[in-house]
Amino acid sequence: MSHDPVVIGVDSSTQSTKALFADAATGRTLAVGRAPHRVTGSGGARESDPDQWWQALREAVARGLKESGAPASSVRGIAIAGQQHGLVVLDRGGRPLRPALLWNDTRSAPQAAALAGRLGGPRGWTDRTGSVPVAAVTAAKWEWLREHEPATAERCAAVRLPHDFLTERLTGVATTDPGDASGTGWYSTATGTYDHEILQLLGLERQLLPDLAATGGTRVGGLTAAAAEALGLPPGVAVAAGTGDNMSAAVGLGLGGAGLLDHPALSLGTSGTVFAATRHRPADPALSGFAATDGAYLPLACTLNCTLAVDRIAALLGLGRDDAAPGGEAVLLPYLDGERTPDLPAASGLLTGLRHATTPHQLLGAAYEGAVVTVLRALDEVLRACGLDPAAPEVATRPLRLIGGGAGGRTWVETVRRLSGRPLIVPSSTELVAVGAAALAASAVSGADPVLIARSWKAGTVRELPPSERDLATWDRVVSVLDSATTTLLGSP
Repeated sequence: MSHDPVVIGVDSSTQSTKALFADAATGRTLAVGRAPHRVTGSGGARESDPDQWWQALREAVARGLKESGAPASSVRGIAIAGQQHGLVVLDRGGRPLRPALLWNDTRSAPQAAALAGRLGGPRGWTDRTGSVPVAAVTAAKWEWLREHEPATAERCAAVRLPHDFLTERLTGVATTDPGDASGTGWYSTATGTYDHEILQLLGLERQLLPDLAATGGTRVGGLTAAAAEALGLPPGVAVAAGTGDNMSAAVGLGLGGAGLLDHPALSLGTSGTVFAATRHRPADPALSGFAATDGAYLPLACTLNCTLAVDRIAALLGLGRDDAAPGGEAVLLPYLDGERTPDLPAASGLLTGLRHATTPHQLLGAAYEGAVVTVLRALDEVLRACGLDPAAPEVATRPLRLIGGGAGGRTWVETVRRLSGRPLIVPSSTELVAVGAAALAASAVSGADPVLIARSWKAGTVRELPPSERDLATWDRVVSVLDSATTTLLGSP
């Protein structure tokens, strides 16, 4: 009996692995297998054991295979989309030398600041890489390792990103894609290659890095016999180069050179991100000027504190996630892990504007407002990076695509709607990173453009919410506190 071909899109995020099994022709989701990750660390440290990601991948694939009812023989392709920036260092046998330093590990802030002052300063970096080093960037983490654990750096035989590590486990091939590579700090979006001067600055040898595939949908190999046995799949299944989680979400949304350009998306997850696919190479020091995985570009702004931080505030108040009311006079900036945008790695949470009448529900609402205003403030910069005027009526009313775990939360949706004043498009799929990875896997099988594949799947089938009147009073109040706190923390006059 024949079965329809299946592809697997893997979202290996900070907190968990999700393996989405999709019909290769229609994109219909057959199952999503899940397995958790463990993150450790305090005082700015955030680490995970890369071998744990591999075990979680095995568990997620096994569960998805069982739930889907599809025979293993029907699987044709697989692709990994992973959390960006993490530093994985391996020995000569491909074994991790230490836990991976994750994107939200802020210990590398001093190293990032030192790097940002080199190569002519921030503008020199954006002209080369599209981005200025911050604590999240892999280059800063490598510098931290060299300074704090020089013996480990000396023993290092390979440097990988999280998704590269898993792809290499699948194929035995050391490869990455332009999208995820553009978050390292040593890949040039201007030339599409590793920047040798930056590698020399970092004391990082080129042979320690994976090769660059043309796009994330490029077939880079097949499942090795060992990987196939571990996953319960046939050897030789096509493996795509894969990409970073934000780049994969863009594919899942149909954003890219073969799809929609210059349309913004807001992802509400552990981090909050706003991005758009564009033909314009971004070089704004205020943004991450990433490459998209399909040959376009992906200007992006990322905050550290989003759903996880607000959930923590809810837990402290003894409230459920949606037990919130507008904050009133209270302003709460939930910078519980420092902050990336604005670049305040040593910041902590800030609460002001309390009154006798302030309720716990308003405090929770204020946490939502602080998180949302922080990420929405970067939206205009992303639009400018696309060559657009944010004040132009056609641009100011352009719908905002809302994705990530928070997009399924009533309070998150209403807070974004109230503070942005924009119409919202909320895709029906809540697993767009995995959907994008599945499209990359299908591209590795067929050779078709992954963005066109995702658009044909209609993964972005949506519900549309009209704009509401913008709450400018709350916006101005939060922005005033945010600007004041930023000035104080940065020591500006």
